[in-house]
Amino acid sequence: MILYHGSNIIVSKPRLMEQNRFLDFGFGFYTTTNKIQAIGFADKVLKRRKEGEKAVSVYEIDEISAFAECSVLHFDSANEMWLDFVSENRSGKYTGKAYDFIFGPVADDDVYTTFTLYSAGVLTKEQTLEALKIKKLYNQLVLSSEKALSYLKFIGTVPQEEL
Repeated sequence: MILYHGSNIIVSKPRLMEQNRFLDFGFGFYTTTNKIQAIGFADKVLKRRKEGEKAVSVYEIDEISAFAECSVLHFDSANEMWLDFVSENRSGKYTGKAYDFIFGPVADDDVYTTFTLYSAGVLTKEQTLEALKIKKLYNQLVLSSEKALSYLKFIGTVPQEEL
């Protein structure tokens, strides 16, 4: 499996770092199988940090062995379990099991408004899930442990002319 990580720097040696905000799947190193999504994220990171340059690091992972030897939480779609998990993580209240890998849809900017309305109690869970069905949701694979990171192999970057 080929994975991408968008940032304002090239990340040849990924590591787990403390985060200053609550993210969809909690603590970890965030990647995606979608190059376009990673390029968009690199642009957002560069604008937010105002230093460096747009960079997309590319990795390879043998998901068959990695997923067989590690704990994996996999969401096939933005379903009720996914919504509960993301809500708890974004609010900083998740206290459940820790996983090496977490894979599933990303609540990106297009989904953010819907998610905010749900978190504020404006939309019910059912209304939120119905609204998410019509959204194009990209994916994310979060590596949440050193064990998971050990399976990740840096293979290069997306050329600047593609960014």
